[in-house]
Amino acid sequence: MQKCRLAAMTGLWLAAVTTAATAVFAENIDHQGKPIIVTATRTAQTAEESLASVTVISRKEIERQQARSLDDLFRGVLGINVNNNGGPGKGTFVHMRGTESDHVLVLIDGIKAGSATSGTTAFENIPIEQIERIEIVRGPRSSLYGSEAIGGVIQIFTRKGVGEGIKPSFSFGGGSYSTLNGSVGLSGGGQQGWFNMTVSGIGTSGFNACSGSDTAGCFTHEPDRDGYRNVAGSARAGYRFQNGLEIEGNFMHSAGKTEFDGSFVNKSVMAQQVLGGSARFSPFDFWRINLIAGRSRDNSDNYLNKVFMTRFNTQRDTVTWQNDFTLNQYHQLSVGTDYQHDHVNSTDAFAVTSRNNWGVFAQHQAVLAAHSVQLSLRHDDNQQFGSRVTGGAGWGYAITDRIRLMASFGSAFKAPTFNELYFPGFGNANLRPEESRSFEFGARGNVDWGSWALNVYETRIDELIAFDASILAPANINEARIRGLEAVISTQIKGWQLNGNLTFLDPENRSSGPDKGKLLPRRAEQSFRLDIDRQFGRYRVGAMFLAEGERFDDLANTRRLDSYVKLDLRAEYILSKHWRLLGRIENLFNEHYETAAFFNQPGRNFFATLRYQP
Repeated sequence: MQKCRLAAMTGLWLAAVTTAATAVFAENIDHQGKPIIVTATRTAQTAEESLASVTVISRKEIERQQARSLDDLFRGVLGINVNNNGGPGKGTFVHMRGTESDHVLVLIDGIKAGSATSGTTAFENIPIEQIERIEIVRGPRSSLYGSEAIGGVIQIFTRKGVGEGIKPSFSFGGGSYSTLNGSVGLSGGGQQGWFNMTVSGIGTSGFNACSGSDTAGCFTHEPDRDGYRNVAGSARAGYRFQNGLEIEGNFMHSAGKTEFDGSFVNKSVMAQQVLGGSARFSPFDFWRINLIAGRSRDNSDNYLNKVFMTRFNTQRDTVTWQNDFTLNQYHQLSVGTDYQHDHVNSTDAFAVTSRNNWGVFAQHQAVLAAHSVQLSLRHDDNQQFGSRVTGGAGWGYAITDRIRLMASFGSAFKAPTFNELYFPGFGNANLRPEESRSFEFGARGNVDWGSWALNVYETRIDELIAFDASILAPANINEARIRGLEAVISTQIKGWQLNGNLTFLDPENRSSGPDKGKLLPRRAEQSFRLDIDRQFGRYRVGAMFLAEGERFDDLANTRRLDSYVKLDLRAEYILSKHWRLLGRIENLFNEHYETAAFFNQPGRNFFATLRYQP
């Protein structure tokens, strides 16, 4: 039945695309403007100019969707599969274009975030009220950023003061599962300076995170509510001097505790922190210098029935020096170097607790008549794994002023994490870095009746790291091949704004052995999302329909996760120029579904928010 519903809705969407020739689409979600992006090339350009597949989620879009977490926000975003282990505050893992969850590089205000032990970023603990915008770049970017950017890059920017004068902001809400959250902020700006400070908090009693048993899932049976608490704050400020020197500092700290079901630990007290600064200066008109330095922390203390068990604290220091040279109006050259130092402090005895990585990179961007070209090359010297060279090439051709063809190639690599290498009783010190090659072809257009985009891609990963049951440890499997197709369109019909995207994915294990030809786990083969919105005077109403196909939870493809469909409704009432009342019903039809085996997801629930914004 679920497969039939998924197929029916997919067919309905495709029919609508072909019959409704009144579409308005931009490959960024905030379709009303042309936001400047910096992540795809490490230089400023619009989303339309980019040769990469990019999604930009603005603060306005976050508030329109009434998203309460990054898990909530990312579900159904083009090219992204989200796996969640039991609701708010529980482990949230992002697979981009079918790659592993630790194949996504995450930056916060230009500073590399994430855990050196797990290799992933705790998206569940990044407070959404602190976020100004998010840039999602699909496809390999190791030739610019180094290790981890096999599937793509997600850069999160904290809120920044704009405009003149001092402006406060406020929100407070509550809803199902005894949930309360709120935020308060203060921002300001002037001709030369700007600042923003925001504090937010969330608390929920949650629901039973896991329906497993002593032999499956979370390997315990704890039919209780698993709550989550978090308090976070951020600050960002900058100043532009008369000589053009621009400096900026940023800070974000998120701390809380989460309860879950587990036989080894069932509660974590965690903290994430990012502290950074940047300086930008142009000594000459053709030369721009950008210096960024920062430190990110990912800390967790873990308990079993209130008894302390383990501690995992990781620290990542990064420094980047980039030089952009405008050779003429058609050519730009970027060269730079960066340094990264990872350090682990744990109650478990890791054989190695730190490592360094030096990288140098160069990029050439050119416009030649109707052609656009991007070439990039990078060399990394990793303390443990030696030299790695990665490269990228992108090409775009403007068939007309409104239709563009694109093609790209990129190689990437990822060094094994400390957990994969050295976790006591689990690690495999003989692991080799993962390496990938990706090809992509696409087209997008902006014509009278609207805009659209279509991309096809293939990624081959050598030495893919996965758990090997025969040795009870992670191992390099021979090869994985991932093929995908992505389509995006929006339409405006009689005042209704429709935004839809569709993904087909074939993530195949190509290694020798019994799992050859089987699907990589926890990736939906089909994904479809449709957002509908309309404003009636002081009222705005909207809905989000999400359908994801079946997937498997293991490499052997013996544990199947069913497809599911989910409908969320939202409404907003403008009380005055600055005050708004918002309400949302999630999972209207109370669909039971899992994105990881045995881990429950929210049933039907509601939430209401009162928001003040300048």
